[in-house]
Amino acid sequence: MLEVEQKYRADINKVREELVKLGAVLLEKKEEVDVYYQHPCRDFAETDEALRVRRTGPDVEVSYKGPRMRSSAKTRLELTASAEGDVESILEALGFRKIAAVRKSREYYAYGSLTVSLDRVEGLGEFVEIEAVASSEASIKEAEAEIAALAERLGLKDKVDETYLELVLKR
Repeated sequence: MLEVEQKYRADINKVREELVKLGAVLLEKKEEVDVYYQHPCRDFAETDEALRVRRTGPDVEVSYKGPRMRSSAKTRLELTASAEGDVESILEALGFRKIAAVRKSREYYAYGSLTVSLDRVEGLGEFVEIEAVASSEASIKEAEAEIAALAERLGLKDKVDETYLELVLKR
């Protein structure tokens, strides 16, 4: 799966109102804690990769995000697996080291084939992420166009190209 997404700084209350007017459907509200790890033998900051453990209540996911591809939105390979138990201890025993945690409250909305996340990120503020899934590199441009069209309808202009991890590390 190729994740194609664009992030914007925005007043999420205003965006929520617009999403409801457009007929978007609220899927769920969650508190998420993402813990990022550094590989013991290569620098993920240099290779533009990420290894994340996401905790949402009792649920745990482990995600690998590959390097960003050249496109107008952030596009990258994302592999995710559900996990149980003490995943973090396993990673640390293998030599991975925690580099940062990102805490956020998030509302997920569905609008057509897109997912819109309204995020309050601890220490960073409010953001909107619009995400599409591309099945191949050939379908990336179509996904980017869908994202751009919805962003325009929602009045989103303040693009953010950095990941939450990059923003946290810059703080």
